[in-house]
Parts: sequence; C-alpha cells; structure tokens
Amino acid sequence: MKINGNDIRPGNIIEYKNRLCIAVKTEHVKPGKGGAFMQVELKDVKDGTKFHERFRSDEAVERVYVDERPYQYLYPEGDMYVFMDLETYEQIHITAENIGSASKYLQDGMQVNIALYNEEPITVSLPDRVTLEVTESEPVIKGQTAASSYKPAILENGMKVMVPPYIDMGERIVVNTADDSFVERAKD
Repeated sequence: MKINGNDIRPGNIIEYKNRLCIAVKTEHVKPGKGGAFMQVELKDVKDGTKFHERFRSDEAVERVYVDERPYQYLYPEGDMYVFMDLETYEQIHITAENIGSASKYLQDGMQVNIALYNEEPITVSLPDRVTLEVTESEPVIKGQTAASSYKPAILENGMKVMVPPYIDMGERIVVNTADDSFVERAKD
C-alpha cells in the first residue's frame, strides 16, 4: 500500500530503493524557504545500517504490512535467541543482530511480539516495562533526599540505570524498555 511521505511514523516498515526499512525516528521540518518535508531515520532490516532520508508530501512510498505474532522467549543459543510461537508451538531462531539492544531485556518465559515478513522474522517488540532486580547501588547519604536527586544502580542484566535514593540493593524495580529509565518500585 502506498502512503504519503508525511504519513511515515516510527515503527512503520517501508520498501525504499528495493530495501526493506524500518522508520526509527521521524521529524516534520518546515524550512523558511521551500516546502515542508519529513526527515526520517531509516534502518535496513537485513544489515542493520541506518541512514537519513527526506520525504516531501507529494512523494509516495510503499508501506509493507507484516504478520505480527506472539512468541515466548526460551533461551540463548550461541549468537542466536530461541523463541516459541504461542499458537503453533514451533520454535524459531533469531540472530542477536536482528534483536539489537532489546536482547538485554530478554528474560526466560517473556512474551514478545515478532514481526514476520514472508515468514522471516524482522523485528522483536518487547513489553513497554520490565521488572529487574538491583544488584549494585550506592548507599544513601544523609540529607541527600532533601533535593530531587538520582543515583546510579546496576541491574541483574548488567545495565546501569539512574534510580531514586530510596532504592537499595536487592530491590526489584520497573524499567521502561523504550528509554532505559526507572519507572517505579516493583509491587511484588
């Protein structure tokens, strides 16, 4: 299906110059001189390269529709990750390259959505929030809570996140997977 250049949104998968690409970021630009355009950061699905393109409103691009299905993460196997289709129970292997930075959030049994194009997996969508345990954090300094401040903490997956001073080692917290930020203390 053809869509207008100004209608491209983050997450859209388009066919551009015979390449399958995902729109990572979009920005509508209205320069003082000339017509408005959409500045789009695209990521090639096959090799992961990113590049920027400008699309005017009169340009049409081919939007690709993909089959998105629920899968369950099972385990890592070398440089691959194994997922099971929750409807057919078939297992698929996806390379670490295709998953990208999302791999740091994968937990045993986690349900994710995988976009398939011609039965080939192209993207893995994580839940918006993930609960992780704090393995290291600095102790609270008396009087530090008077002002709004954050301290670094290292999570069970090795990631570093800024957390409020009341979060201690061993606590479980909720992290936003989109921007790697602290959301709240987990309710167990």
